[in-house]
Amino acid sequence: MTGKPAPCTVYATDLHPGGRFEAAGHWLRRHQRLIRLLQWGVVAVYATLLVVPSVLPLPGETARIWNDVTVFAQFVFWGIWWPGVLISMLVFGRLWCGVLCPEGALSEFASRNGRGGAIPRWVRWPGWPFLAFVLTTVYGQMVSVYQYPKPALLILGGSTLAAMAIGYLYGREKRVWCRYLCPVNGVFGLLAKLAPMHYAVDRTAWEGNARRADLLQGYTCAPLVPVKNMQSASPCHMCGRCSGFRAAVRLEPRAPNHEVVEVSGRTATRWDSLLIIVGLIGVAGGAFQWASSPWFVDLKQAAATWLVERGIFWPLDTSLPWWMLTNYAAQSDVMTLLDGAMLLAYIGAVTVGLSVAVGLPLALATRLCGPWHWQRFHHLAHALIPVAACGVILGLSAQTVTLLHQSGIDFAWIQPARALALAGAALWSVWLAGRIVARTCRGGRAMAATASFLLSLVAPVTGWVLLFWLW
Repeated sequence: MTGKPAPCTVYATDLHPGGRFEAAGHWLRRHQRLIRLLQWGVVAVYATLLVVPSVLPLPGETARIWNDVTVFAQFVFWGIWWPGVLISMLVFGRLWCGVLCPEGALSEFASRNGRGGAIPRWVRWPGWPFLAFVLTTVYGQMVSVYQYPKPALLILGGSTLAAMAIGYLYGREKRVWCRYLCPVNGVFGLLAKLAPMHYAVDRTAWEGNARRADLLQGYTCAPLVPVKNMQSASPCHMCGRCSGFRAAVRLEPRAPNHEVVEVSGRTATRWDSLLIIVGLIGVAGGAFQWASSPWFVDLKQAAATWLVERGIFWPLDTSLPWWMLTNYAAQSDVMTLLDGAMLLAYIGAVTVGLSVAVGLPLALATRLCGPWHWQRFHHLAHALIPVAACGVILGLSAQTVTLLHQSGIDFAWIQPARALALAGAALWSVWLAGRIVARTCRGGRAMAATASFLLSLVAPVTGWVLLFWLW
């Protein structure tokens, strides 16, 4: 990842700074060597947290964050790292991806020294972010990725190796994996739409400075973003390499609502809607809830009774290797085939239920705004991003709270904070929907459409209320 440092180039905006945001973007551009060294440091920490716990004995009942490497690594990964990364997307955009992500850095390193092949069509299929997120989420629940180090090594380490392989095969100094195949690429892209900063592109300056030799120093956009035509912050990794190019690209503050309201009407796609409604709200909701759900217990008991009454015992007795289904007999934690089947059935049922409960009111809101238009539906779906993001962050932070509780650390403000976060996210989503609706209709129809959108929030919010307060 070190490579040769980019030549020092004087940009017009270096001489006429446009504020702290713009200066920060230029600082990132000028300090790419430092950033690459930082990336190597993150890679070292990442590898240590992944590999070391997997070769140690599993922690005992007295293990705590401060006296056991495995529990400490578990806390850092799932309790701090991942919730923190998601929150950073809402605050800084995809700065994590461009500056700190070890997987992206390794993929780019492999690409710099790889074959440089053309990117095949199957890699560029736009459905990968949705499909990869769903499959990774469900598989992670089947092998208990949050609880044990070997599944974490398998999933995260396997993803890293795949990223390096793709980088080696395709592109030159690019992050092909990050652009098309990363399981969280779509999620990060959605959350970045709410960030209060982005790299803005002045098309007039871009064209007008086409002959300025001092402004034409090239740059490498690792995530393959067509910067000249960039409208959305979703694909941008915020690395700063293009900052100041042709005096047309600069880091700027913006209203957090701006992109969803003003830009998503042109850029939203069906894959965005699927990821938000089916993926983040449906699949992730079911994945976080099943272990605490009395409905899951009732479903499993009903299935077990039905099998026993018919003399079918093998699904209740048969287990699989740990890399297919949770199997840790020494910890009294073994999933049978029945457990695995019920897990898939529960997540599937919750996904369908939540998707319908969210999608139908959203479709009604779309229709109330005028003649049916899929682009309007996808635009309104973007208004769900705050609630979807809040749910995933709260779900991941539940692991934080659990690990702290097991170590004897409790916070009285956790439940009020969760309630405040859910309420704030719901209000934010309604506000976004109201602004989007106001672009196409007025008066009673606008009020009815916003009210219909409000109904789409009932099911996902209720799911989190059940998990944190009623179960």
